[in-house]
Amino acid sequence: MGMTENLLSTGQWLVTLLLFLVILARALRSIDWQALRKDNALQHSFFGAAVVLGFVWQLRAGISPGLAIHVFGITVITLMLGWALAVMAGLLALVITVITGREPLVMFAANGLVTVMVPALVSHWIMLWERRKNFRNFFAYIFFCGFFGAGISVAAAGVVMCLMLWSSGVYTFDELVHEYLRYLPLFMIPEGFVNGTFVTGLMVFHPDRLTTLDQRRYR
Repeated sequence: MGMTENLLSTGQWLVTLLLFLVILARALRSIDWQALRKDNALQHSFFGAAVVLGFVWQLRAGISPGLAIHVFGITVITLMLGWALAVMAGLLALVITVITGREPLVMFAANGLVTVMVPALVSHWIMLWERRKNFRNFFAYIFFCGFFGAGISVAAAGVVMCLMLWSSGVYTFDELVHEYLRYLPLFMIPEGFVNGTFVTGLMVFHPDRLTTLDQRRYR
């Protein structure tokens, strides 16, 4: 999404920072650090995801400040690692974008909240919904958690970002609709396709990499 400097008021910046720190603290407490240290495969998935996202996020389009478009990829990482590790991997990827100059350090919390935390949490909630429904067909996991989950997560992140920009007075509601919101359904399609394709491939060839997948349900 690409929040740049001077897009948020001081009050919004502080609220964003507070929400960021609360979610970050919850994620840090939720991670089984001992299991992560012992599981080499999980470590490779974690650091590999951070590096891949860091470079994928270099590719973006957009004209107006704060309204950049790029593939998030957070949904597949959430399904692979769980929401807490996905948040940490996404934040490491965001550090890469700060180092390369694509994102300002002062907006790290705002970008982390919109680009990483919101889509990770939405993807997690959709995964929990699919689990509660107890579907017995593995296509339900692929469709709802992968394709559908990714599309909804990027839509949620886009709406949150637009609400932040609208409430700060940087853009009017009509400008946001004209420059971003009316295109949001088009952004959801490639996001869903990319994440859903990776989830499908992992489920077929490396289901053990999807830590949120309960293989016993689909036998």
